[in-house]
Amino acid sequence: MFDFGLIDRTDISGEAPAEEPARQYYFMKKCRLWAQEEEKKLGRKLTLSMQTMGCQMNARDSEKLEAILAFIGYEAVDEAAADFILYNTCTVRENANLKVYGRLGYMKNQKKKNPRMKIAMCGCMMQELSVVEKIKKSYPFVDMIFGTHNVYKLAEIFYTHLQSERMVLDVWKEAEGIVEDLPSVRKFPFKAGVNIMYGCNNFCSYCIVPYVRGRERSRQPEEILREVRELAADGVVEVMLLGQNVNSYGNTLEADVNFAQLLREVEKTDGLERIRFMTSHPKDLSEELIDVMAGSTKICSHLHLPIQSGSTRILREMNRRYTKEDYLNLVARIRERMPDISLTTDLIVGFPGETEEDFLETLDVVRRVRYDSVYSFIYSRRTGTPAAAMEGQVPEEVAKGRFQRLLEAIRNISKEITEEQVGREAEALMEEINGHDPSLVTGRLSSNAVVHCKGTPACIGKICRVRLTESRGFYFMGEIV
Repeated sequence: MFDFGLIDRTDISGEAPAEEPARQYYFMKKCRLWAQEEEKKLGRKLTLSMQTMGCQMNARDSEKLEAILAFIGYEAVDEAAADFILYNTCTVRENANLKVYGRLGYMKNQKKKNPRMKIAMCGCMMQELSVVEKIKKSYPFVDMIFGTHNVYKLAEIFYTHLQSERMVLDVWKEAEGIVEDLPSVRKFPFKAGVNIMYGCNNFCSYCIVPYVRGRERSRQPEEILREVRELAADGVVEVMLLGQNVNSYGNTLEADVNFAQLLREVEKTDGLERIRFMTSHPKDLSEELIDVMAGSTKICSHLHLPIQSGSTRILREMNRRYTKEDYLNLVARIRERMPDISLTTDLIVGFPGETEEDFLETLDVVRRVRYDSVYSFIYSRRTGTPAAAMEGQVPEEVAKGRFQRLLEAIRNISKEITEEQVGREAEALMEEINGHDPSLVTGRLSSNAVVHCKGTPACIGKICRVRLTESRGFYFMGEIV
């Protein structure tokens, strides 16, 4: 894994290097010297409260941010009040922004009680100019603000703040490349996420992501494979390959490589037993990828394939670039090669202009595809997206009514699917002791379904054969065999 000796051996007697990541090693070491002095003054370790919102891409960024701060000298704690509060924000829905403002309002008094506290804001929300202006005006006690394109610069931003003792604002409109060889922490020793690309080129009309995450940028395949091999050598048995649209991996590279080819190489990794990935855009899912998945012994039998709506007319307004028929034909081809695959999806109810007929098209897709589970949402008007200015905004009570009907259909189908599985045996990666019953361990099947079994801590991190004994709707009870 990461060699912290690279940082320890960095010479900080002169000017900071210009090249990355050596420049960040320099500032990490500088900040650590400051932290050691702070520890002496306080007579204790410095503490960190990492507040991560949003998607798995944000969670992965937070692992890197936490590792940088851990090297500097901060110990992560669960308490909201700590010596360093870092908010890694999400801005997919405006409600997420309002929650952040609420937290900052609370932190104002905490900062007064502890002026030495450092508060940093990063992530997608910080890529919006109006948000940054509001924080500068209403929450001037925030110490650092940076965005999605330069998370790797945390130590440099921190050091700049220490020198100036003022708010440091460093938000980029576009990324300047991908910086490799930075430290990272893992929540689980046996599974990990691996970014294969950043940004999005799709510009769905309801989505703010391309505006705050930037355009697509694929990592070099050799860097991805090196990271996966190092993880496997360190005991990781399952990796999740991450990107806003993994199916378009490689489009920005000079090398002739695509996602299916990358998967073939990842599968060759010794010690790696499971491969997952998300998210897949239906318009870019190739026959080659279906072939690779069907012939693989390591790729999990689960595909998250967001449709968003079952109405071709609404899909066109969403700028999804496929039709209902295209999607159903794709599902048919996938199921022909992989009859037992678990399919999950995302659905938005109440998109502007959605009629009852459009909604019935969505219900039709749900009933024909029979998803194992669905992430469903009522459309949330997002300032800065084309959909926010569209006519025909659906009344809230109408959208809520449709949402409840959708949930009922999803629950019934999921219940039927899980009940069909009862009595079968499957393999589950045991991930943790159950939070409600310590006599149980909680695992995840290849299908991504959750199962709870009687077990001990010795099971954690192992792939166990389990018999599914009872369906509980969206999850199973089982026994290790």
